[in-house]
Amino acid sequence: MNYLKPLIKSYKQNINIGKAAGMKKYMRNQFDFIGISSPIRKELFKSFINEYGYPENNNMTSIIKVLWELNYRDYQYFAIGLITKRIKTLDTDFIPITEYMITNKSWWDTIDAIASNIVGPLLIKDTKFMRSINKKWINSDNMWLRRTALIFQLNYKEETNEKMLYSNIRKCAKEKEFFIRKAIGWALRQYARKNPESVRDFVNNTELSTLSTREALKRIG
Repeated sequence: MNYLKPLIKSYKQNINIGKAAGMKKYMRNQFDFIGISSPIRKELFKSFINEYGYPENNNMTSIIKVLWELNYRDYQYFAIGLITKRIKTLDTDFIPITEYMITNKSWWDTIDAIASNIVGPLLIKDTKFMRSINKKWINSDNMWLRRTALIFQLNYKEETNEKMLYSNIRKCAKEKEFFIRKAIGWALRQYARKNPESVRDFVNNTELSTLSTREALKRIG
């Protein structure tokens, strides 16, 4: 798309082969990188937006999909940043593209940012829709959708739906997948900031993995 041509040109001008190799190795060789470090990426993002602005919301989905289909992981990071900056102007109609992002080129680096910085802020705008999407994702065969369902409330604090959180965890508690066990512990540890007694009681009365339990009680004992 014409909107993205200057971005692609800018990124190509900042190729760092050494950093790219290190980033690829860190991500277990699953993705290719241009090799743009986080500080430079932030500067490039800022410069691009200052010159070209944000896309209209009705064009956002198609732009995000193009970014997601580009070969280098750096473009997926740009897509997440673009949505995050515009999250207050978006609504739950944007959830289908987030599901596409979660289920394509999936790994923890994008999943965790999408869950807490995009899905969370979108779903809290419509609690009825939240229940519907949560039910779909927590029962999905896709592990990354289940992880997202477990952690999208990370920043909800006192607005956390405790019943939903605990129900999700019980559904996944017996899974052996590391990313699910870690997500359970992370979600509980975060909720414990607001309701430590509830979390302690839940952990004591729920059969969880050692990893999940350790992560959940890390700050409350």
